Amino acid sequence: MGKITSLMKRLFLLVYLLLTFLLPAAVQAQQITNVEPEAITEAKIQVSELQPTSEFHLDFPNLNKIPYYHDRKKLSLINRLEKRRQYGKVLPLLEEYVHNFGIENFYKDTELLWRLGQLLERQGNTEKAKALYRLVLKHHRSDARTIISYYDSLEQNTKDYYVPLDYYYELVEYRKSIATFKPPQGVYLNMGYAINSPYADYGPTLNDENELLIFTSKRNVVGLHNRTNEDLYFSKQNNGFWEEAQSFGKPINSIYNEGSACLSRDGKTLYFARCEAPDSYGNCDIYVATRQEDGSWGQIRNLGQNVNSPAWDSQPTLSQNEDTLYFASDRLGGFGLSDIYFTHKTKSGNWAPAQNLGPVVNTRESEVSPFLHPKFQVLYFSSRGQLNHFGDFDIYKTYQSRGHWQEPRNIGPLVNGRGSEYYFTIDAESRNLYYARSEANDIQNLDLYSFPLPMEAHPLAVTKVEGTLRDSVTNKPLSAVVSVIDLDNGIEISSKYVRPDGSFEFNLIDNARYLILIQSPDFFTIERELELRGDTSLDFMTSVIDYSIPLVFKNIEFDPMQSDITPEMEPILDEVAYFLIDHPTYLLEIAGHTDSAGDAEFNQVLSQDRADAIKRYIERKVNIGSDRIEAIGYGSSKPIREEQTEEDRRINRRVEFKIIKLRQ
Repeated sequence: MGKITSLMKRLFLLVYLLLTFLLPAAVQAQQITNVEPEAITEAKIQVSELQPTSEFHLDFPNLNKIPYYHDRKKLSLINRLEKRRQYGKVLPLLEEYVHNFGIENFYKDTELLWRLGQLLERQGNTEKAKALYRLVLKHHRSDARTIISYYDSLEQNTKDYYVPLDYYYELVEYRKSIATFKPPQGVYLNMGYAINSPYADYGPTLNDENELLIFTSKRNVVGLHNRTNEDLYFSKQNNGFWEEAQSFGKPINSIYNEGSACLSRDGKTLYFARCEAPDSYGNCDIYVATRQEDGSWGQIRNLGQNVNSPAWDSQPTLSQNEDTLYFASDRLGGFGLSDIYFTHKTKSGNWAPAQNLGPVVNTRESEVSPFLHPKFQVLYFSSRGQLNHFGDFDIYKTYQSRGHWQEPRNIGPLVNGRGSEYYFTIDAESRNLYYARSEANDIQNLDLYSFPLPMEAHPLAVTKVEGTLRDSVTNKPLSAVVSVIDLDNGIEISSKYVRPDGSFEFNLIDNARYLILIQSPDFFTIERELELRGDTSLDFMTSVIDYSIPLVFKNIEFDPMQSDITPEMEPILDEVAYFLIDHPTYLLEIAGHTDSAGDAEFNQVLSQDRADAIKRYIERKVNIGSDRIEAIGYGSSKPIREEQTEEDRRINRRVEFKIIKLRQ
């Protein structure tokens, strides 16, 4: 509004559950050797009994009490002991010193955070050390490329490697050919001309029943001093569609700028920002208005100096109990260009002096547009200073646990693009999101967007599913793309590459059914259904395809003199079909072979019929063109063994699959 600048710990006691996860039969695929091979694709599953405890947090009680902490004698002693390499004595002294930091220490004494992190890492306390390194990277004011490189090396096997968004949507398109793979419900959609104008539209908020959308717009192009005037608008939902937006009118909208509103649960109190008004303490302040008995708005008043400052204060959001107000401000004394602050109601009903939310959420850059979920202790906000980002401003979520806000999580590339995303809001049922975004080539022109809430943005996506992927022969980690789909709702989390050590990790919603897809040109697609019951570990092992050697599957055995596809063959043929869908530039050659018993001409026709039957099945299964599959019947002309026993004849009765890479 006016200026766009720079869980609760969920400890669920689960009933102790022995989860017997019945895996589908292992894929029987392998290269031909001197015995008929059996391939391995297996997943071992372990489930934890309890939700994980909250992550490590650092406490700085002086943040909102003193601007800067300095004790020359203590600091001198720390430096002397460190020069003598008496690290055991340094550690408790340095921890106590950093514990006393005020806000200014984070950019004036960043080196002390780094030194404390190194001491803790030397002691083996890596998690606490990384928390300090993250603070260094968020608050440093000098060249930190060396630190960034060091931190990235520590995080290599815990960071997420998202696939590029264009490639992700290609994967989604391929899956549409497979009936059992539900594509995600949608991607972000512009809310259309009924809501958006040719000018900037942003700052959405919903009432408690999700039937009223309030937002800010710059469509009133003639305002005070001939500048664009920001006003508040609203739209009502009618049969699932948003009606044409209307202005709030007077007295909410005035000759001054108004915007960034939030509404109380009963719809009778409106908090909003107004800029350049005569009764403002700064260039933008937060105001409150009360709905009158006749439906009009009145009793508009400034929230006062406990909340507002001589600077910019805007973008209020209410807690569920409506006793805490979060907002953004660029007042002096913060961590960065703009920070997120909060104030709470006192026993007398007044708002207490505003406090900074702290160095985990706020950075040396800008944090703006906070939104607190209406049901959960989850705070969403927009930032350009967090460690993981896709564009200019991205939207993050952070959970409150034991009175502390945890490390913010980027809600993923399905929402955050290369431009800027602001003003995030979610309906009370956590089904849809509404937010403002701009394109990279037009950063300032914001439009309102909406689409079904992606998994990473969901407040309940906190149950950890982690896994490893390894070669069944060498036990070495494999490369692949992992996707997770909610089978009940069609909600998908952004696909990720397996990490260099073969691991991957997702945060999902507990007590739900998921499909895990692991795709690679090196092996057949792994597909597993998972009924999630608490934190889960999955270990996958599979055999790698050797493209130079045909593949023979043990389960592909036709009845004598028949060419019908049997139910036992279908899981194996499905794996081949899904591989072709996932890799559209690959071709398949199917070769049918018989033993030498009987008439040679009949054997040739029978082998061709069997190869053709497999081709037809795959084409119907995944709806691909016939030009990608070649079926050839060789009869008994290419035996593997001289037929002296029934076992020799069984080996020669086979179907070979050869996957062909096209030249790039």
